[in-house]
Amino acid sequence: MNYLGITFVGIVILVLLYILITYNRFIKLKNSIEEAFSTMDVYLKRRWDLVPNLVETVKGYAMHEQSTLKEIVELRNCPYEKMSMSDKMNQNSLLGKQINQLMALAESYPDLKANENFIELQTELSKIENDIVQSRKYFNAVVKAFNDKVEMFPSNLIAKCMHLEKKEMFAVNTEERENVKVNFK
Repeated sequence: MNYLGITFVGIVILVLLYILITYNRFIKLKNSIEEAFSTMDVYLKRRWDLVPNLVETVKGYAMHEQSTLKEIVELRNCPYEKMSMSDKMNQNSLLGKQINQLMALAESYPDLKANENFIELQTELSKIENDIVQSRKYFNAVVKAFNDKVEMFPSNLIAKCMHLEKKEMFAVNTEERENVKVNFK
């Protein structure tokens, strides 16, 4: 065999090795995204399950604020287990906004703020929110690494062959960034 043939075989082996390594890296990143979301999903579900208790506690003190409470209950009526990853992120963004409004409402009721059950729920919610923030950071970091690999050359060629597309980050929407406005009627 001549040098040209050996060089060609060497290049083919290097290309195949690169394809194999890149393919395995995509699989690893995809699994990391699923693992990161699964971790975050535990905290999102805990918050999802905490909301009815919070609403019931506030209901007794804020009877004339039924519209806010009704919105939270309606939002929460979706069966969580049947939602897709994207639906869970969207619904939890909306739920976060509603919880902020609920907490702002609670500020107007000194008896509610002093209620032991409400204080416990508020403390638990605060811990869950911190856990969600931390898991969201990890999830978004893994999604960023995946998205970089999907978009960057030459790994994007392999991503196209695998039918991989960019994943959605779990970002705070503009409504969540705004200050909560409470209107008393």
